Amino acid sequence: MQAFWRPRTNLGKAIGPGILMAGAAIGGSHLVSSTQAGAIYGWSLLLLLLLANLFKYPFFLYSVKYRASTGDTILHGYRRMGKGYLAAFFGLNLINAFLNVAGVAFITASLFLNFPFMGDGDHVIAITMGILILCAALIIAGHYQLLDKIAKVVVFLLAVSTLTAVIVAVWQSVEVPEGFVGRDPWDLASIGFIIMFMGWMPAPIDVAAWPSLWRTSREIQTGHRATMQESTTDFHIGYIVTVVLAVFFLALGALVMYRSGAGIELAELSSGQFAARFIEMYTSTIGDWAHWIIVLAAFTAMFSTTITCMDGWPRSLAMSTILLFDRPEKGLQRALTAWIVFTVVVCIIIINFFLTDLLSMLQFAMVASFLSSPVFAWLNYRAIQRPEVAPGDRPGPFMHVLSWAGMAFFVVFTLIFAVWFFGLQEAAEQQREEIMEEEQALVIPATYGPARA
Repeated sequence: MQAFWRPRTNLGKAIGPGILMAGAAIGGSHLVSSTQAGAIYGWSLLLLLLLANLFKYPFFLYSVKYRASTGDTILHGYRRMGKGYLAAFFGLNLINAFLNVAGVAFITASLFLNFPFMGDGDHVIAITMGILILCAALIIAGHYQLLDKIAKVVVFLLAVSTLTAVIVAVWQSVEVPEGFVGRDPWDLASIGFIIMFMGWMPAPIDVAAWPSLWRTSREIQTGHRATMQESTTDFHIGYIVTVVLAVFFLALGALVMYRSGAGIELAELSSGQFAARFIEMYTSTIGDWAHWIIVLAAFTAMFSTTITCMDGWPRSLAMSTILLFDRPEKGLQRALTAWIVFTVVVCIIIINFFLTDLLSMLQFAMVASFLSSPVFAWLNYRAIQRPEVAPGDRPGPFMHVLSWAGMAFFVVFTLIFAVWFFGLQEAAEQQREEIMEEEQALVIPATYGPARA
């Protein structure tokens, strides 16, 4: 009888890396891009959001399955294919790490200033540095164990507060104004935004390496080697949460900003005005009483991203350097600490000396993430079919079809972006200016938001 009631899996010990992945993804792509997509285009980009998540899904899954099948990270798979592949991964991560960590920390600090107890002071740069140092100290002192606990609490708070905000937005639904004109997402002026939107939705594919790295730390923490079923279940929990919350944030933009004829300029990101503008959009429509709900949802989204990115990118860089230079893996913790400290230093330099260029740098990182998607998708697809992966753990017919469809999706949009960037960008900018003039002629706020009579 005792054997009958014994749990058949140790899922509780396996849960962790998937939640961390969700915490990393739910930040810039959700709070900024998804909300802005809803604010500018309403529900028009919902299908594209779901397609981006669907077509990236196999390549995130392959990283998890490679680790569960071989006991090694997907970076080991790149190394076995050749150092050139791993070097390409390292190079892209070297660019993304500093720009993205600096960006998400700055947005987190901007949101922190909107808590009532902060008063009217403007200390965004100092708070950004404090958040960077705090996250680094927590990871270095508490290692994976503390990161795992923080992420689970933060993602739970994020899910509850975001769901509450959506319910309130539906309840306080704003009527569509007379003469309402929505922005067309399929014109030349929208291509750049759509590429950036998909680049971070739900996260760049190179981020798929993180769960396989965190899995190693989770198994050291629990003393349990996760099975394939446990690893993939953990991944699916995190991925589903990520997709659902992406839809929630798009819904918030569509229900509040779009219907009210209001929106947010991307330029406000680097000026420090984004957070205040973001909160203002919601409270002006829903009511001041919802201030705490909106601030909590937004801040937890960005803090979870900041602390997981502070671990994820340096961990990827640390393991990459170890594998590239054939160093013993027992030195991973020291290498991780060194990369975390270096990341904090570079991010502080960016925030203090290149803050006005932060927007353009973030846009570059978002576009680069999407344009590199076909490469990393192909690498993960090839890695999962290597001889060290058990035949039963390799993709079945459906996953092969979905994988090729995903790579085709990325290639097609990459070509569209290339044509737009090199041949149509001037026409797109002219079209955008014409749209802005039409909106201003209707006497509405000068924002990216839709027109209102």
